[in-house]
Amino acid sequence: MFEIVTRRELAANIVEMKVKAPKVAASAHPGQFIIVRTDRYGERIPLTICDYDKNDGTVTIVTQSIGISTRKINSFQAGECFDDFAGPLGNPSDLTEMSADDLQKLRILFVAGGVGTAPVYPQVKWLRERGVVADVIIGAKTKDLFTYVAEMQSVANVYLCTDDGSEGFHGNVTALMTDLMANQGKRYDRCVIIGPMIMMKYAVLTAKEYNLPATVSLNSLMVDGTGMCGACRVTVGGETKFTCVDGPEFDGHKVDFNEAMRRQTMYKDNPKTNPETHKCNCHG
Repeated sequence: MFEIVTRRELAANIVEMKVKAPKVAASAHPGQFIIVRTDRYGERIPLTICDYDKNDGTVTIVTQSIGISTRKINSFQAGECFDDFAGPLGNPSDLTEMSADDLQKLRILFVAGGVGTAPVYPQVKWLRERGVVADVIIGAKTKDLFTYVAEMQSVANVYLCTDDGSEGFHGNVTALMTDLMANQGKRYDRCVIIGPMIMMKYAVLTAKEYNLPATVSLNSLMVDGTGMCGACRVTVGGETKFTCVDGPEFDGHKVDFNEAMRRQTMYKDNPKTNPETHKCNCHG
């Protein structure tokens, strides 16, 4: 059993939980994910690790209520326990493979949209601990949907943007990327983009205009999280990859986003195959 140590609501339908999981925390790296199961009958829900504390033995997750299973996760309160909290799974960010000296030579831009702020945070925090201060764009439709702004500002240079202009730059993340590089003279060596699939597609296209290498996380495609169900298949550089075992991060310039977006909606309206509505043994 894995106890929820703390719980807080970050925004409407978005909940952060710190979970006691010493073995997971001891092995976790930025970019990896865990699989949560609320009880013996619950679905297997892959969630990106938002933070971890090896000393306290805790792992932080952020969950957005979308379907039955994520709503059930978010209904749990501090002091209650999840049946399963398996991980860490997936490959860590490739930044973790570089030396501190090499990292400090890089100018890195992170672009986060929606709950994509949560998986961006551990990477930025990890970089700050090694003397690298990244730039981070956080985008939302309106200021009420921002999450992890204060936490991000403590470890990075943060640029906010909203579609409605209620806070920060008035426009989406791609417009702000262009403004930083075209108007403010910013230059970057690489870009990490995490958020809704459509946002990542156009952010990658913007990065391409500036010959900027771009990494994306396709964690939203995952269902089973073990490579067995095949739901997270994606074409990268003309080859078939499985997000949960080959990723979740890939070279954004090689991802077939149109295929990925089709796959993302493949099970959405089918209660027999949608992992958020279908209760069967295939998801645990």
